[in-house]
Amino acid sequence: MSFRIWSDLLGLRGTLEFRTVRSAALAGNAFGDSNERFLAVYLPPNYDPNGSQRYYTIYYLHGHGSNLAKMLAAAPWERNLVQMVDDAMYGGAMRPAILVLLDGATRLGGSQYVDSLQNGKVARHIAFEIVDEVDRRYRSIARASARAIVGKSSGGFGAIHIAARYPTRFSAAGSIAGDAYFQMTMPALFPAAQRALERFGGDPAAFVAAFERDPVRRGEDFSALFILACAAAYSPRSATEFDFALPFDIRTGEMDEGTFARWLAFDPAEYDVPRLAALAQLSLCYLDAGRRDEFGLDIAARALARRFGEAGVRVRSEEFAGGHRNTTERAIGAISALLEVLDR
Repeated sequence: MSFRIWSDLLGLRGTLEFRTVRSAALAGNAFGDSNERFLAVYLPPNYDPNGSQRYYTIYYLHGHGSNLAKMLAAAPWERNLVQMVDDAMYGGAMRPAILVLLDGATRLGGSQYVDSLQNGKVARHIAFEIVDEVDRRYRSIARASARAIVGKSSGGFGAIHIAARYPTRFSAAGSIAGDAYFQMTMPALFPAAQRALERFGGDPAAFVAAFERDPVRRGEDFSALFILACAAAYSPRSATEFDFALPFDIRTGEMDEGTFARWLAFDPAEYDVPRLAALAQLSLCYLDAGRRDEFGLDIAARALARRFGEAGVRVRSEEFAGGHRNTTERAIGAISALLEVLDR
């Protein structure tokens, strides 16, 4: 397929290309998810593969329950992320850069972008395999000071996590309504998740099989799938499918404090001194959330802004009058802010 087909279909002045990366880091994961992962790479207007100009690179991570195809979906009177970025770069409102959209979908809807026994070394896959592939294939500036990573919801959590986990790979990070402050935001989802799993005798495998099969799903089912995805990421027992610990008793719904403590170890609001020191090396940590976020992630963003700031992290925190969904345009402000600080 011609690279211009998608570009023309979306009305881009730049170019949208697709690549696959065969990942050693994801091979043999518990759920049998493919280790051949798709990338969409947006190249700005006037990009010349044979020219002398090199470009900053932004890596974008989607949220739980999304994928690359969903990010690229377009409809009349609506603009997707690539179209918005293309408009901004073509009009001069945003510095020209390469934008890389990752497909982080898994059988459980996502991996939280962390290295785990169940999902494979997802953070390492992004920080090394994907970054190195982009630097080989495109006219990117192949150094950390010219790279930023940003995401929405679980992708926002992933961006902060990867920046802290692999601090030599990116120099700026952004989170749009990213998962954090677990002590407040996570337990609110546990009752619905427990009720959904209880319908299947507490068997996660049976629940997931029904979720995949049945066309009609309840609201509590989405909470349960997210909690299972988090358990696979934060509290796996082994590399065997569905062998993970839940943060509540599957029969009574009571909290399992030991398992939840394992989750808190991943919470950006609970970062220890070494991880805060890693984030303090960034030229910017951009935080954004809607004041009516249905999951309380506006409060989480404020908690991060305060705690990161006290630790010497360079934070820029924004809020807007909206909720958790339909916020693609918020990524434009985040990407613009990150591009302004690269190579400083």
